[in-house]
Order: sequence, then C-alpha cells, then structure tokens
Amino acid sequence: QVQLVESGGGLVQPGGSLRLSCVASGSIGSIYTMGWYRQGPGKQRELVAQITGGRNTNYADSVKGRFTIFKDGAKNIVYLQMNSLKPEDTAVYICNAHRRDLLTSSWGQGTQVTVSS
Repeated sequence: QVQLVESGGGLVQPGGSLRLSCVASGSIGSIYTMGWYRQGPGKQRELVAQITGGRNTNYADSVKGRFTIFKDGAKNIVYLQMNSLKPEDTAVYICNAHRRDLLTSSWGQGTQVTVSS
C-alpha cells in the first residue's frame, strides 16, 4: 500500500484560499481513486472530493464550485484547491488512496485547516 503525507493546511480568513497536497510514496495510477476527506470538531468523517483516472471527479455538495481536486500523476501528488473558504470548512483534511482492484485503502495523517477571522 502507498504511504500518504498531506501538507498545506493552516489558518485562513473566511473567503480565503488554501491548496492542500497529498504526496504518495508510490504510483497512484488509474487503478486508484484518490480522495480528500475531512473531519470537523465533533463530526463524522465525510468525503470532500474524489478523482479517478485523472479526470473523473466527484464533490460533496457543500464544496461544489469552491473546491477543485486534481492530480499530478508524474509526481504522485493529489491536490485540493480550496477557494472561498467558510468557517464550516474548518476540519482535519485527510487524504485517501483506494485501490479499486484490491479494495484496499491507505490514509494519511491529515492536515488541519482552520477558517476564522
């Protein structure tokens, strides 16, 4: 299984932007569905965005039009561009690599995003 390391979190004001990065230790080719999840204080973990095969994307309704997931396959990095951030986006953001043929998943440790004035 690939190892995942996230970075890019931090404190940002409402309306601001952040770009999260998830670096994988190995290839994350088309056999993987890569995803960003988040877990806010006192909340369950929820799916934020997924990407499969480099082009097929899926977003939670709450982030559509504000967040974009994309992948650099050559560098084995998945990004989450977050714009127009809101206080309710505050959470630990966690990267996931799901291998569709083996039905296995790897998780990163997460990166904290705090949206506050």
